[in-house]
Amino acid sequence: MTKAARAAYLDQRLAELYPATPIPLDHRDAYTLLVAVLLSAQCTDKRVNLVTPHLWALADNPAAMARVPVPQIQAVIRPCGLSPQKAKAISGLSRLIMDRHAGVVPRTFAELEALPGVGHKTASVVMSQAFGVPAFPVDTHVHRLAQRWKLTSGRNVEQTERDLKKLFPPERWNQLHLRIIFYGREHCTARGCDGTTCELCRTLFPKRNRADRTY
Repeated sequence: MTKAARAAYLDQRLAELYPATPIPLDHRDAYTLLVAVLLSAQCTDKRVNLVTPHLWALADNPAAMARVPVPQIQAVIRPCGLSPQKAKAISGLSRLIMDRHAGVVPRTFAELEALPGVGHKTASVVMSQAFGVPAFPVDTHVHRLAQRWKLTSGRNVEQTERDLKKLFPPERWNQLHLRIIFYGREHCTARGCDGTTCELCRTLFPKRNRADRTY
């Protein structure tokens, strides 16, 4: 099966398995999504969703958050890990959104990535899920599955993102990256995959007869 054929099959089968693509992080608007994605770094979405209601009770918009002392933010988000850095970033991006963008989350990659704590992946999630702009957020899990399914030979997420964008039409990117995440969490983990039981690995690589735990 060629790379293009694998991509076409994956696109079709994942759409069948996951016709709906709800955003895993609970949020109310672009700002709360931005903060939730920032909190999700090296933390599970489930834990973030447990923490954010307490954070929103403290402040759920950039104007209010900019007035909250960083130690107070840190105390609330501590269960998400990396709380000193994340609290400082949440406070800083909230102030910049007020100062530079009239209190509105910016709608371009460049402006988002200029905010404290916001990298390309976080900006991609916000652009795709909050604003509907075609983007293909690639985290470590998506990167490893793309390698495992031989959609990319990229050694980093940047190259993998470029390769995936070439394989799939832009109108599919926003849903497809979520479908890959959903499937990976259920059947094909980042740490490894039993190629004899995972449906997609078994279909794409029928000769694979042992677990893939190379990452």
